[in-house]
Amino acid sequence: MAIARKIEGFISQSSFIRKMFEEGMRLKQRFGAENVFDFSLGNPNLEPPAAFGERLRELAASQLPGKHMYMPNAGYPETRAAVAATVSESQGVAVAADQIVMTCGAGGALNVIFKTLLDPGDEVIIPAPFFVEYRFYVDNAGGSSRIVPTRKDFSLDLDAIRGAITEKTKAVLINSPNNPTGKVYDRASITALSAILAEQKRVIYLISDEPYTEIVYDRIEVPGVMKAYSHSIVATSYSKSLSLPGERIGYIAVNPQIDGPGTLMDGLTLCNRTLGFVNAPALMQRVIAGLGGIKVDVEIYRKKRDLLCDGLASVGYRVVKPDGAFYLFLPTPIPDDVRFADALREKRILTVPGSGFDGPGHIRIAYCVADATIQGAIGGFGEVLREFT
Repeated sequence: MAIARKIEGFISQSSFIRKMFEEGMRLKQRFGAENVFDFSLGNPNLEPPAAFGERLRELAASQLPGKHMYMPNAGYPETRAAVAATVSESQGVAVAADQIVMTCGAGGALNVIFKTLLDPGDEVIIPAPFFVEYRFYVDNAGGSSRIVPTRKDFSLDLDAIRGAITEKTKAVLINSPNNPTGKVYDRASITALSAILAEQKRVIYLISDEPYTEIVYDRIEVPGVMKAYSHSIVATSYSKSLSLPGERIGYIAVNPQIDGPGTLMDGLTLCNRTLGFVNAPALMQRVIAGLGGIKVDVEIYRKKRDLLCDGLASVGYRVVKPDGAFYLFLPTPIPDDVRFADALREKRILTVPGSGFDGPGHIRIAYCVADATIQGAIGGFGEVLREFT
């Protein structure tokens, strides 16, 4: 049976992440899970906070009328109000409930945003390295991705962004803390980027994908985009902050100062429905409404980061500790990162080649794993490094 030629092409470009994750499952069946060191997928190994379980049990046992029925497509009013209060505090801008749309995770949020904003041929500027599926999300809405490099330390290259703006540019998409690098874009960078966009003769939206904002280390600040730029939209999820990736719960928050907020919100709500999401999961909406300010213990991830980075440095790697998220984007000793990742795989160490993120010459290591996995892999990392140096 023939499938769309575009999708055939996308399959060949599709995520290294899932391929390596599936390879990990195969290897674990063959050698045993304790003998495979799987750093492929950003799948949090921390359980959700205790308050989540308590809230979930309480709601599941309740006789709340219409608990599983349809609600307004943008979400329950009380959930949107609770989220708006949290966003207002974190962004330093007064966001109202009717500027929130509850979504099926951050991936759903981004697809809804792009479908609402993009006409065919519109361009979205994306700094690289970036989450591999961004390109597909933009294409889903008929848009085109315009990829720009970041600097050697993965900070924003503002000149490259300015140079990439054309008459077709509709938005800039940023992700901070970044997947795959863990880089946090500092306040000066966000302010400068906002100034570049503000000087354009038409509105260019700044879309901020923020699922990792709660996972930062060393007292590093993640500056809010809303206070810096009026035409900003935030997409995020609870996948990482509450360890709920499989529950697919997130939201869109729209800057109250944005042009035409009513029409934009109508468009986002319509697209949330017509893209097939219909609405965010009902039970999860009710759960997160009562969990403001609660998150996983980030100190556990910091210890894992340090365990990995110190271990790799001890066997000869050049390591710069990431600012946030739970990924290390490690330079490879040879330009061919796919070959290096394959060599690690022979040691049953699963990483993702940086080429999959438009960051060749690196591998991504997801350290949201058991400490034993990190400790058990260090020797193999060292052996492979010595093969290529």
